[in-house]
Amino acid sequence: MWRMPMIRRLSLLFVIGLLCLTPACKQQEVPDTRAADERAIRDIETEWNKAVAAKNVAQSISCYSDDASILVPNQPIGNGIDAIRAFYTQYLAAPGLSHAIQTAKVDVARGGDLAYSQGTYAMSMDGPKGKPITDKGKYVAVYRKGSDGIWKVVADIANSDLPVVPPAK
Repeated sequence: MWRMPMIRRLSLLFVIGLLCLTPACKQQEVPDTRAADERAIRDIETEWNKAVAAKNVAQSISCYSDDASILVPNQPIGNGIDAIRAFYTQYLAAPGLSHAIQTAKVDVARGGDLAYSQGTYAMSMDGPKGKPITDKGKYVAVYRKGSDGIWKVVADIANSDLPVVPPAK
């Protein structure tokens, strides 16, 4: 009978054990769902446009996570869904309000749990004494996919293209 020295047998068993574990250590391939995720985010933004046009506060804020932040021109940061609801309640009640976004780009991270969109907005409303107020600008919205597979906005940032007007003296 052929005999191996003890150290060689242990070394051989160790190598065989490593070879058996190699498939278990191999990283699982994450399916690339970026195209479907991009479509889902574009759909969310289309529905948001409809909700704002209908002046529906609940539907307008349904795309935000509970811990989201909103950063809009001439307003302090709104942190959390209650602050976002308060903003939309006041904003959507503005007389003559018209507001729409145009999504230009959606980029989804390879990991599939973070994304951002960017685009432009245009808005108008009746101002004091009936004089119309208009604005146009750009936005970035950061999205996070929840464990339920639903995308929610976690940060919504907009800024105006209009020049700053110095205060009247």
